Amino acid sequence: MKVVVTGGAGFIGSNFVRMWASGAFSEIQEVIVLDKLTYAGNLENLSTVMANKHFTFVKGDICSPDLIEQVLTTYCPTGFINFAAESHVDRSILGARDFVDTNIFGVQVVLDALKSRQEIRFLQVSTDEVYGSITEGSWTEESPLLPNSPYSATKASAELLCRAYFVTYGLDVVITRSSNNYGPYHYPEKLIPLAITNLIQNLKVPVYGNGLNVRDWLHVDDHCRGIYLAFMNGKSGESYNIGGGTELTNLELVQNLLNSFQKTEEMIAWVEDRKGHDLRYSINYTKAKSEIKYSECTSKSLLELLQTFFVISDKKCSRE
Repeated sequence: MKVVVTGGAGFIGSNFVRMWASGAFSEIQEVIVLDKLTYAGNLENLSTVMANKHFTFVKGDICSPDLIEQVLTTYCPTGFINFAAESHVDRSILGARDFVDTNIFGVQVVLDALKSRQEIRFLQVSTDEVYGSITEGSWTEESPLLPNSPYSATKASAELLCRAYFVTYGLDVVITRSSNNYGPYHYPEKLIPLAITNLIQNLKVPVYGNGLNVRDWLHVDDHCRGIYLAFMNGKSGESYNIGGGTELTNLELVQNLLNSFQKTEEMIAWVEDRKGHDLRYSINYTKAKSEIKYSECTSKSLLELLQTFFVISDKKCSRE
């Protein structure tokens, strides 16, 4: 099987590609990565696979119909997995245009190209943020999409496009919705790598509001494994929640990190809460467990893993 992976130089995409290169995804024989290499995409993330004879890198924008057509015609893939996305909520609040372009228009460009190639399976990597906020219980795949940020609104819009192309054109489309990821090569604007890089430099860690916003944390390897299982075994037209089963408030997470660095709460910088900040995310992933045989395989605790993922380098913090 030959698969195009868009956004494959970013955090989650590059972890997926490296897992594939290690032999974790045996049904995929060849990977073609297409990435624009924006601020969050880095070829260093793929340095260990560049020499693989079954790997190809193409620099380019998912929003280019000509480029997508060229990639599909040149490589004739049997699968297409879309990691490409603008993903930082704060950036989307400051300006939503790039998010609309990549997260909505880019998906539409790919779906249009696949209308005449219905033998290609398309997997859209989405997020639990499309559900909005939940005070108690957990979302299932049948829960309504009620996004509250420009970022999550663009991801929900992309999902609706996928559904429309499945119903209208019969495209083979599968969607995954994951909870918050953590792991190696995470761009340091997100909470966990930002906190670690700040503490390495003896800087304070910013915490929004009262720090009581709850997130379910998912190791990126488990997420990538779930994507592969959904790609191989998921039913066309269906969505699958991929969770980690580790709910923590932002304050609890930061306190754990402070403890690991032997720092006190004096290192917390309390900042004004984010606009429209969702209070709690929680997903039920029973469907993924039963239909695609997903399970959380990472055995170490979140804290133990955090302590192994980031090391000091000449750049103050590396992505390994």
